[in-house]
Amino acid sequence: MPDGSLSLPARLCLLAWDPARPAGTGTAHVSGPVRAGALVELARHGLLVDEEGIATPVDLDSRTGDAVLDGLLELVRESCPHPWRTWVTLRSRVTLDAVREQLVAVGYLRAEKKRVLGVFPSVEYALERVAAVQALREETRRIFRDPLPVAGVCERDAAVATLAASAELLPGEDVRAHGQRVRELAERVVSSAPGLGEIVGEIRTALAATATATALP
Repeated sequence: MPDGSLSLPARLCLLAWDPARPAGTGTAHVSGPVRAGALVELARHGLLVDEEGIATPVDLDSRTGDAVLDGLLELVRESCPHPWRTWVTLRSRVTLDAVREQLVAVGYLRAEKKRVLGVFPSVEYALERVAAVQALREETRRIFRDPLPVAGVCERDAAVATLAASAELLPGEDVRAHGQRVRELAERVVSSAPGLGEIVGEIRTALAATATATALP
């Protein structure tokens, strides 16, 4: 997949980007997938584990070196216990803002300072590397359509495709037509750590619910 150095939440942020939306609006359809990507990344690293359905940090000191993931870890540690589904949306704007800052730093987004009502400072974001995002979107679509076994797809790419399908991030792509492929990709995500299965399942369910809610008129 293009730009393999991008984190899972960063890729999902870019996939969720809709140039047709006015800047600064409709963040719900972006923040959920971004937070989901961060949760899956932390679970894959073994830094968030499942304890009777609750997302639980393994300790108080572990760090990843990634500001987005470490920020979410700190938030979970400082908060009351919550199930995985709740964490997909709870204060998800915090994770979205951190990912946007990273994407500005590496040139994918452009930050534009504004003032709301001419008084309150605000920041709006514009897509800077349009071609790279289009390539990411097409590569994700190819993963859905590829007839080759999912064993040839790396786990992070499989995670991108699986979460993108759950959140309905690819306009014009009928993910229901790829139902079996999506299930196989989901299994690929957790293949190296079977205990991730329930975690990813809960996160995908929450994403699907959020996608349905944000699509309602």
